[in-house]
Amino acid sequence: MSDAAEFTQKEEKEDITPEEEQGNQSEDSSEDEASGATEMDFLRNLFSSTLGLGSVEKVLDELTLDGVARYIQSGKCKNIVCMVGAGISTSAGIPDFRSPGTGLYANLQKYKLPYPEAIFQIDYFKKHPEPFFALARELYPGQFKPTVCHYFMKMLKDKGLLRRCYSQNIDTLERVAGLEGDDLIEAHGTFYTSHCVSFSCRQEYNLGWMKEKIFADDIPKCDKCSSLVKPDIVFFGESLPVRFFTSMKMDFPQCDLLIIMGTSLQVQPFAGLVGRVSKSCPRLLINMEKAGQADPFFGVLDFGGGMDFDSDKAYRDVAHISTCDKGCLALADLLGWKGELEELVNSEHSRIDTQDQQEKASEAVGAAAKACAAPTAPEAKKEE
Repeated sequence: MSDAAEFTQKEEKEDITPEEEQGNQSEDSSEDEASGATEMDFLRNLFSSTLGLGSVEKVLDELTLDGVARYIQSGKCKNIVCMVGAGISTSAGIPDFRSPGTGLYANLQKYKLPYPEAIFQIDYFKKHPEPFFALARELYPGQFKPTVCHYFMKMLKDKGLLRRCYSQNIDTLERVAGLEGDDLIEAHGTFYTSHCVSFSCRQEYNLGWMKEKIFADDIPKCDKCSSLVKPDIVFFGESLPVRFFTSMKMDFPQCDLLIIMGTSLQVQPFAGLVGRVSKSCPRLLINMEKAGQADPFFGVLDFGGGMDFDSDKAYRDVAHISTCDKGCLALADLLGWKGELEELVNSEHSRIDTQDQQEKASEAVGAAAKACAAPTAPEAKKEE
């Protein structure tokens, strides 16, 4: 699970406290600032292109994966930003959203929704939470192991090269692979925490609490006020986390290599991040198909930040068409990291398997102890 769509309307505002109203204003302000920055980017690019102002430095010696590897090895690349979507988790067994026949939206008929996206619509969820929590049981975090791609990003972190990972995914696999809170911007939220939906309560719950409720086939209700409790994923009709807007203004101007993996770059405002790096910053797409290409009209004006892989003017964008895992292994091989990456994946998967076995054994012991401690019904007296 990972995509979410455009987020335009706000949550309902009844029963909002002054403190919450101030928080909402702060969030709106961050989004307004981001919108203003985009408008400034448009004007800057328009005047620069029209008047022939400014020059662009070509960083890569060739627009190939080899060229990207040589750039990383040069020592000039120190602030890599990764943008990732559902495609990095499909090899873990988690379906993406839009693939015909196999995507999540193509297999929701059993929930009898008015339309597929309703399962992630905040207004629909508040009235009919059952379909979402039934789906959550199937795709719950903790049932899947991180992929090669997740561990490649962990290696970038360990080698001091990863500035930040911006993820559309809500499966928490980046965290399982070893990326911590400061390494990660979960643009569409996460299952890692949950909150009561009541504005006057907003009690927080952890991953374990939510997991227990979901697998007990209960609709999670707040212990304090009995309102619904929702994982902190961004539904249609909700705003993205404030941290998404504040962090992108710091990270993308400093980025010296943008690696985009497993995303169709169709969902705003996430897709627009590709245009926030500097004009000289190389951009590598690892995906099953080319994505995020510039509109031909805006390409003439050099506006929009879209990717340019094939034109005569292409100078920084590289498309490596493959699965995300194969692309990461290929890049790791060129960097001399392939053996290290494979060893990391194998050792971490073994650790997770061992941990799962221990947890299941502990649960079995607990269940047996609970059964033994349960009072037994008195035997019926035999008739004389």
